[in-house]
Amino acid sequence: MKMDRNTVIGFVLLAVLLFVYLFTATKNSQQAQATKQRYEDSVALVKWKTDSLAALKDSITKSAAIDSIVQAPQTEALTVVENEVFKITFTNKGGRPAKVELKNYKSFNDSSLVVLNGTGFDKISYGVNIAPNQSTQTAELFFTPGAVTKNTDGSQSVVFQLPAPNGTIQHTFVVKPNAYMIDWNVQFNGADKLLTQSTVNLTWQSKTVQHESDLGYERQMSTICFYENNDFDYIMSKTDHKFEHPVEWVSVAQQFFNTTLVSKNKFSAGEVRWFRHTDEKSNVLAEATTTLQTKLPLGTVASLPMQMYFGPTDYKILKAQDAPEMDKLVNLGRDMYTFVRPINKYIVMPVFNFFGSFIGSFGLVIALLTLCIRLITSPLVYTSYLSGAKMKALRPEIEKMKERLNGDQQQIGMEQMKLFREAGVNPLGGCIPALLQIPIFFALYSFFNSNIALRGESFLWAHNLASYDVLFSWSSHIWGIGNHISLFTLTAVITSFLISLYNMNMTPDQNNPALKYMPYIFPFILFFVFNRLPAALTWYYTVSNVITLLLQWVIQNYIIDHDKILAKIDENRKKPKATSKWQERLTQMQEQQKKMAEERAKQKK
Repeated sequence: MKMDRNTVIGFVLLAVLLFVYLFTATKNSQQAQATKQRYEDSVALVKWKTDSLAALKDSITKSAAIDSIVQAPQTEALTVVENEVFKITFTNKGGRPAKVELKNYKSFNDSSLVVLNGTGFDKISYGVNIAPNQSTQTAELFFTPGAVTKNTDGSQSVVFQLPAPNGTIQHTFVVKPNAYMIDWNVQFNGADKLLTQSTVNLTWQSKTVQHESDLGYERQMSTICFYENNDFDYIMSKTDHKFEHPVEWVSVAQQFFNTTLVSKNKFSAGEVRWFRHTDEKSNVLAEATTTLQTKLPLGTVASLPMQMYFGPTDYKILKAQDAPEMDKLVNLGRDMYTFVRPINKYIVMPVFNFFGSFIGSFGLVIALLTLCIRLITSPLVYTSYLSGAKMKALRPEIEKMKERLNGDQQQIGMEQMKLFREAGVNPLGGCIPALLQIPIFFALYSFFNSNIALRGESFLWAHNLASYDVLFSWSSHIWGIGNHISLFTLTAVITSFLISLYNMNMTPDQNNPALKYMPYIFPFILFFVFNRLPAALTWYYTVSNVITLLLQWVIQNYIIDHDKILAKIDENRKKPKATSKWQERLTQMQEQQKKMAEERAKQKK
């Protein structure tokens, strides 16, 4: 049993593009050594800033100026506000959010509620002038304790004030019902004295921690996203980015959650520096330090309207936000794979949501989605299988030809091409199913990796469709496999192996030893690729393979009339053949190679 060259081309192309995609998506872990120095520089920078702020605070505390900044006691006071989706804790130290607990999501790390912005490293601050030639960061100053007001529209306002000798600063936060986005307005009374050249230099520090079961995979999915110059962009492998155009929002995103800072008037400049942690004993994913600059209108009174999002990376929720293109935080296809985003957005997602609206099991939803996709592509698949049936009909003649030519591979190739041309058979038709899988697989790879609806959903033996299922596990890490074996991966590999065997039986034997092992090589590669992928994806691939096997069997046995195919082949042979220039060149080249081989054989004698 051997596979024809054209089907091999399809599978090899699929494998190459698959590896390029996965390499692009996961190459960050391979660049740890290259970014080590930048990591250390970032740590040193953060430490320097922290030490500088601490030193400045100490000097201010020792001076009489600090007594005139805030009359309230210099102690931290917390204010808690809740709505239907989260509980947010504000602190008067800096007048900012200190911790956010998401009510509808639990961490797979310790089964507690998902907490954002609560590591102690997280803070947002800007510099203000507290006296002539003396400035400090607001994160180190104590505002008046937050006063909570319930508004008529159901929202809640939290107000922090900072009286200073040269003016007053007020932070007003508005928490709306059933919303993850909060409004934040900074108002300056005496802005001409509080700010230097009416410019706000804002610093945002953020640290993300593990919430999914696979720490390494969640780290790889972490990114910094932003909307700069009216265009969405992100950094994944780089450790820094300088903003050279107006920025509307910046987001620190992990696999399924994000914290996003939005400016309603746009930040004019800034930069972001970040790095991923690599310590397997730490649950920290990454740390980011973002500096943003905006210039306010000149005058004694000025305001800076902003928003902050603390919540899930859910397409529907993000699409409803006022900030432009926040829905692109959901990775439905980026960079060289942007072409799959329309497939996800207009085909995969609507079909998935439709079935999910009335079916409780997401495993069944994925199965129906797979069936729907296969039905859409079935006309092209039928054409491919028809080509395969024609190739199978020619197998007896090809076998006789091989016996007649006594194993002369060059002559066999020439005669075989001639036979295909006479019979009206396209030898490239058999690779269509493999080529069809490329954009579909890439689209679903992005979709299942970023679809928070699958998070925590169980199906059969899988406890979480958003991560791999576990058949066996062990403590040590094995390169290429990890510390587990996924059962859905095994079912995907086995069904792929069966398809390869079936395809080889359907195609003529080309007597190529390299093709002999193809049914084993491709599934073997898939095992190492799939073993760490979400169970939703490997379950889809299993269902797709089963449908492929059933379609092939039904089409070959009940739809395609092999007698008519043979009659059609005989009819094609009687028709006059128009040889293309490409075919003429190919024939001439094969004849020249044959003559050269014959001359070499004579010289050896």
